[in-house]
Amino acid sequence: MAKPRILIVGAGFAGYHAARALSRLARGRAEVVVINPTDYFLYVPLLPEVAVGLLEPRRVTVSVPDMLPDVRMVLGEVDEVDLAGRRVRWTHPEGGHAQMGYHRLVLAAGSVNKLLPIPGVTEHAHGFRGLPEALYLRDHMTRQIEMADTSDDPDERAARTTFVVVGAGYTGTEVASQGVLYTDILHARHPKLGERRPRWLLLDVAPRVLPELDERMSRGADRVLRERGVDVRLGVSVAEATHEGVRLTDGSFVATRSLIWCVGVRPDPLVQDLGLETVKGRLLVDAYLNVPGHPEVYACGDAAAVPDPNRPGQVTPMTAQHAERQGKLVAYNIAASYGQGRRRPYKHRELGFVVDLGGTDAVANPLNVPLAGLPAKVVTRGYHLLAMPGNRVRAAADWLLNAVLPRQTAQLGLVRSPAVPLERASPELAAGRR
Repeated sequence: MAKPRILIVGAGFAGYHAARALSRLARGRAEVVVINPTDYFLYVPLLPEVAVGLLEPRRVTVSVPDMLPDVRMVLGEVDEVDLAGRRVRWTHPEGGHAQMGYHRLVLAAGSVNKLLPIPGVTEHAHGFRGLPEALYLRDHMTRQIEMADTSDDPDERAARTTFVVVGAGYTGTEVASQGVLYTDILHARHPKLGERRPRWLLLDVAPRVLPELDERMSRGADRVLRERGVDVRLGVSVAEATHEGVRLTDGSFVATRSLIWCVGVRPDPLVQDLGLETVKGRLLVDAYLNVPGHPEVYACGDAAAVPDPNRPGQVTPMTAQHAERQGKLVAYNIAASYGQGRRRPYKHRELGFVVDLGGTDAVANPLNVPLAGLPAKVVTRGYHLLAMPGNRVRAAADWLLNAVLPRQTAQLGLVRSPAVPLERASPELAAGRR
């Protein structure tokens, strides 16, 4: 290799921002290569808005070749990392295999759906990790309302207009709060369904929604959900899933055709296959994001257990904010390994969190200032526009048009159920929270 090759596995928040910083720092001095199943960075926090038709799918995807022309994009899913031989092997989208050597390796493979040993979940639940799942969910919700409209069986109608979301963290809370508004629009366009609104349930074993956030944000989100008619059940989860519905841990049965799985994420299985030390499935790294014993290997984002300097003895949470910061730091530390600058340990300051609840509602705590309602909505939209590395004008235009025009609800038919199995990794392999 004429130039040093820096190989990045994954183009989520960590991988994309590592590549972006390296394309500037290593320009002309090293080859930067990104291996990812898709050619885009996915802005995961806005997936719920894709699922309810507020944003077009391409608004939340940022083309790596377009935005990072100095970075070599390789389509593929990494199968094996040969640490001793410093080579990575992958399978490309059409099934062929290839391999490539490296001088520096960045493991930013991200995370996949967290599965629990609950009978029937993998067969009957819908995941929510990537663009295919969001597009599928949009079609699925629309189809259930339309099929309920054509049915004369009241039990079938009730089941098709009942939606169960498992997991009251970021994703589950946003999916339920935005989903109920979307199905209300569909219901209003199908008067044959009568006065009975679509029913939404949000389940979690935790004692409150958004359990990982400040209690004030939790209370605000809970209030909005309940005011919209969402049946929030805490301390309850799914005991069994069937085609007819779900049996809950409290013994009750809910007839439904829609089980939406938002329980959480786990590191990509590639991490376990490395045979290196892990912490709760995440690859152990030091404060400089180096893998112990392998100075040429770095890890960041959801795949890495990064020591949290603000919480001694603990690792940083699996959030997009941490993944983005860690990706940038990896770039600077790799540059330092070639004599450009000096390496730095990972440090961070919490900037706050935002949760978009649809309509004019949101909860946020920028710089620890609690906000709710319209002020939080303004902060939330502003945050997303600043955090997105592209498509800002297009996303803002979609929001503006949807504020003044009726919502479009037609099915697209682009993603079939077999394409989004819950047990598989989402192709985006990205961290999904703020």
